[in-house]
Amino acid sequence: AAMSRKARKLLLDSLTRSAKHFNRSEVECLVNLFDTLVARARSDFAGAGFDRTVFRDTLYSAFGMTDDVVLDRVFSIFDRENKGCITVVEWVEGLAVLLRGTLEEKMKYCFTVYDLNGDGYISKEEMFQMLKNSLLIQPADEEPDEGIKDLVEIALKKMDHDHDGKLSFTDFEKAVRDENLLLEAFGPCLPDIK
Repeated sequence: AAMSRKARKLLLDSLTRSAKHFNRSEVECLVNLFDTLVARARSDFAGAGFDRTVFRDTLYSAFGMTDDVVLDRVFSIFDRENKGCITVVEWVEGLAVLLRGTLEEKMKYCFTVYDLNGDGYISKEEMFQMLKNSLLIQPADEEPDEGIKDLVEIALKKMDHDHDGKLSFTDFEKAVRDENLLLEAFGPCLPDIK
């Protein structure tokens, strides 16, 4: 549905305030892209947003994100209202963190992506799942799962500061602050610098 000029101005003003990492013209470009994506999507959501398929295709083509598990987790993080579609507010505010978030925002985002069951911890099983999906396994590897289990143990040794066999956000945060490269320790879930 076409939005009146006044409604569009109010939306842009509001999003420029809430998505503090973008200026007004950037917000306007993202809203225009959103409108294009909604037009391309099936009309299940009556112009209110676009679905998982369009979202995944967009992240794949724009940022080269290919891992299905990661893409589904990112969709869940963006879809805050859990309606199965991304609204314009979720789109712009989600991209603000994804593209320009502070280290703190990105740590929370990555931790949420890796916490597959949403219990507030990244378990050994979740680490295994994420690493299994993100590593290239060579056909010659005898037991690829053994190598991944070894990586999980190495990650726990490096990151599990309270030694409880799983990562809390506090463990994850401390590890990432000590070594920023650990931000995406369990698979790429942020676009690269390009």
